[in-house]
Amino acid sequence: MTAAAPQTPEFKPPWWLRGPHAQTIGSALVSRRQPEHTAVHRRVDLEDGDALAVHDDTPTGWQPGGRVAILSHGLADDHRSPLLVRLTAKLMRRGVRVFRWDMRCCGAGLTLARRPYHAGCSADLAAVVGRVVAWCREEAVADAADPDLSLFGVSLSGNVLLKYLGEAPDRVPAAVRCAIAVNPPIDLVVGCEAIASRTNRIYDRHFTGRLFKHLENWWQVRPDAVRPIEMARPRTLRQFDDWFTAPAIGYRDALEYYRHASAAQFIPAIRVPTTIITSRDDPFVPFEIFAADRVAYPDCVRLLATDRGGHVGFIGQAGNDPDNRWLDWRVVEIIAPRSGA
Repeated sequence: MTAAAPQTPEFKPPWWLRGPHAQTIGSALVSRRQPEHTAVHRRVDLEDGDALAVHDDTPTGWQPGGRVAILSHGLADDHRSPLLVRLTAKLMRRGVRVFRWDMRCCGAGLTLARRPYHAGCSADLAAVVGRVVAWCREEAVADAADPDLSLFGVSLSGNVLLKYLGEAPDRVPAAVRCAIAVNPPIDLVVGCEAIASRTNRIYDRHFTGRLFKHLENWWQVRPDAVRPIEMARPRTLRQFDDWFTAPAIGYRDALEYYRHASAAQFIPAIRVPTTIITSRDDPFVPFEIFAADRVAYPDCVRLLATDRGGHVGFIGQAGNDPDNRWLDWRVVEIIAPRSGA
């Protein structure tokens, strides 16, 4: 595990957003009006008959072989999450072509799948990466040109991304140049215990409620989608995963699902230069899970940890960045540094 790059600006929150809950909640509330969605809609068909929706934003002047980023959303979200929308706009201004994908039954893919997404759905990410590389090659006028490809995942999809990179490193295309995982719950057992704590109960209930509402909407448009045997409404994420997620994807219970899907066990095999960005005060993802005595980091994996920031918060003080979204600019600098933009 290498040390943080010395040029990385320190994250400093404003005085009124210093706490982990203030950062976590503030990031969700302090969002500007979203721009009109102009991405080209694409579809990725999966081997089991389901499909995924992918949204392609191509900046003016982009050429085959140029920079490309694939962005993945978090739990109970989709391609229109404020973070992904902001990153898309900022990356496009630096000439990066951006593909955002909706995980199964999310966003524009609500009607395309009868099976759910989950924290271990690395095969779905592999399918998206494969198709994006193929689409970019198909657009080459002469010789097939691989894109200069970066991968980004946040929270749940950060775990998916790390699992994808490490569980079968030989299948990761050579076009993948770097990867970034933000606040990834690489030990799902510990993460679930943390969110179930008394101080986090409001988050636990909030996410469980959103997931249940999402299921109801999904079942309305896909009557053939998988359903639990019993319909008693769960009250916590652990109960939700015991009740629905685990059996829906072939596991006995949530604990078995968490143990198989947690990315920590796959990180040692990662070969792609990867940055894990997290905060020591994340209320959902305890920093202890990233300790060197729990994870064997290869040299290509860099852990960038801030003292503050909450869970995917990172709203900073005014400083050298064009705005106060510290996280956005760290991602942009890794994917499209100015020296090569």
